[in-house]
Amino acid sequence: MRSRRSGFFEHYEELIGTWTRRLRNRAQAEDLAHDTFLRVLEADSAAVQQPRAYLHQTARNIAVDGYRREDRRGVMESEAVEDTASSAGDPEHYMHAIQLADSIERALTELPLNCRKIFVWQKIEGLTQAEIAERLGLSKNMVEKYMIRTLRHLRERLDGLQS
Repeated sequence: MRSRRSGFFEHYEELIGTWTRRLRNRAQAEDLAHDTFLRVLEADSAAVQQPRAYLHQTARNIAVDGYRREDRRGVMESEAVEDTASSAGDPEHYMHAIQLADSIERALTELPLNCRKIFVWQKIEGLTQAEIAERLGLSKNMVEKYMIRTLRHLRERLDGLQS
């Protein structure tokens, strides 16, 4: 088992390098690598035939989980800001704002993960399409296609709320 685990550690710098490029942040990549190795050490990794692939897949899973939590937190934060801004106005406006925020959240959950990430990163966090493309390892054109798909989906789902 000890030699199997040392096979994982051979890929430590590669893992950090890969995720530094993807996240554009070495500290986040090191945190991700730490979490990845912790998970590998806690799991029964003796049966793993390809330690490098296993590490990268584990890191990818941890990153996706983190992005999902980040997406939910971003939606909840935007709702809180909207709620606060609306509460000073009339009750109808306030209720409409809550309904709209709930509808946006529901509509976003119907979309693939990349669509949700791109929407949150661009519209809430203010990242450029180039930054998002680099973060996801996609072309700018693909990021734009995801955003168009997301906006079209939101428009279709929210069309009835405009009345």
